[in-house]
Amino acid sequence: MFSQDSIINETRARFALPGDDIRITPIEKGGSERRFYRVRTGQRSLILVKYNDQREENRHYVRIAEVLDALGVRSPKVYFHDENEGLIWMEDLGERDLWSDREEPWPVRRAGYQSALEEVYRLHTRGWEGLAKFPFTLQIEFNAALYRWEQRYFFENCLGRYFDNLQDPGKAERIANLPVWDAIAEKLAAWPRVLVHRDFQSQNVLMHGGHAHLIDFQGMRPGLAHYDLASLLYDPYVCLSKSERGELIDFYLGLGRRHDLGANRAEFDEIYRLCATQRLMQALGAYGFLGLVKGKSDFLSHIPVALASLREVAAGVEGLDEFNALLRALPA
Repeated sequence: MFSQDSIINETRARFALPGDDIRITPIEKGGSERRFYRVRTGQRSLILVKYNDQREENRHYVRIAEVLDALGVRSPKVYFHDENEGLIWMEDLGERDLWSDREEPWPVRRAGYQSALEEVYRLHTRGWEGLAKFPFTLQIEFNAALYRWEQRYFFENCLGRYFDNLQDPGKAERIANLPVWDAIAEKLAAWPRVLVHRDFQSQNVLMHGGHAHLIDFQGMRPGLAHYDLASLLYDPYVCLSKSERGELIDFYLGLGRRHDLGANRAEFDEIYRLCATQRLMQALGAYGFLGLVKGKSDFLSHIPVALASLREVAAGVEGLDEFNALLRALPA
C-alpha cells in the first residue's frame, strides 16, 4: 500500500521541499485503477499519480504528454516521472472541468466546449507530426477487431449483466452476432485514421486560465476524429441539446477542411453516427462492468442517459432494426 508518508517523503526528496508542511488530499476520479493525490506545500500545489504496470497504457502517459507539448496541445506539465515506482508528479490545473460547468448558461458552456474542440482539433490534424518527434509504441489502433470488441462489451456487460433478468439471452446473442456488426466495424476500420484522445469527455477536459486542457489521455491511439467528437457531444455525464451538439459540430468542421472527415456533410454525418453508436455501446459496457464487477455502483446511475442517447443515434443506422427494437424494450 502506498501510504501518505511515502507520498510526503517521495515528494520532499524529488523537489527538495523544506519543512513538514506538506498536505495530501486523495482525489476520487473515474473508473481508473490509478490513484490521484493533490500535494500542497506552502503556496505550491502538485498532482501526484500512482499507477501500476498491469495496463500498458499507464506507462504511456508521460510520452503522450511530450507529444501533446510538442504539438502545443494544452495539458498538465509533467515535472517528474519515476517509472520504477509508477509515480508521476505534474502540474495542478485545479478542479474545474467541463462537467463542473454543466449548469451554467449555454454561452458559458459553449466557450469551454469550443476551446476543447480547438485542442483536440490540433491533436487530430498534427498528431502524427508530434509522434515523429517523440516516437513510442501506441496502443492498438481502432481496427475492425477493436470495434467488434466494443460491440460485444456492450452485449456482455450492459445487456448480459445489468439487464440480466430482463432479457432473453438467446435473442440478445443472436442480435449480437448479426452480420451488420461486422459491416459497421469494417466500414469504420477502412476510414483514414488520426491520433485520437480515446476518452474525450467532460471530466477529462480541465478549464484553466480560460482555456481547455486535456487530461487522462493515456489511451491515445490511431482512430477516427468522429469518435472523439461523439465521445464529447454524446457524453452521458453532461446532456447537450440537439441544437447545442449541432452548433459544436459546425464549429469543429469550420476549423478546417479535411479529407479524413468525409467528402461532404452527409458522409461525415454517417460516420459520426456510427462512431456515436460505438462509443455509447462502449460506455454502457463500461458502466455495467465497473458497477457490477468492480463494485463502483455510481457508474450504474449513468446507464439511463447513455441508453437514451444510444436509442437516438442507433435509430438512424441502417440494418439495426432488430437491435433498435431490443433497445426500445429495455426499461431504463
